[in-house]
Amino acid sequence: MEILDGQSFVQYLDKVKARTQRLFDFIPEEKIEWTYQEGKFTIGDQIRHLAAIERFMYVENVQLRPSKYQGCGTELAAGKEETVQFYLQMQKESREVFEQLTNEDMNRKCQTPGGVDITVWKWLRALVEHEVHHRGQLYIYLAILGIKTPPLYGLTSEEVIERSV
Repeated sequence: MEILDGQSFVQYLDKVKARTQRLFDFIPEEKIEWTYQEGKFTIGDQIRHLAAIERFMYVENVQLRPSKYQGCGTELAAGKEETVQFYLQMQKESREVFEQLTNEDMNRKCQTPGGVDITVWKWLRALVEHEVHHRGQLYIYLAILGIKTPPLYGLTSEEVIERSV
């Protein structure tokens, strides 16, 4: 997928993020800081990580600035409501920058925190892949907890099998 300008990118990103945000309604308040193993991201960490890395790494990098990402702990937001609000606020701030990007901006090179020069539109494609990766982790976390979640695109695998010939 090639990303041509900021307007088309944010329209696509909004749809990707909406599928992530649907999961937030299924997270019990008392499980927001749950993790499957000591030292691994909690559910809240996953959400704060998505928000913070988008805003403080990807947004900064596409503006040709170094990353300002400092982690995803509860110092950014505590509790489910604050964590979800943090995600939404960072998304709003990121969107404001992304939608201003022109085709010329998209074809410039920016530098990743790893020191790699990459075309901006390719770096933004990596942002989408990163969101999807962590959304998948949220699905797994909720499954481990026995929480039923919505199918991603309308039908579960079992429903597709049932309707197939």
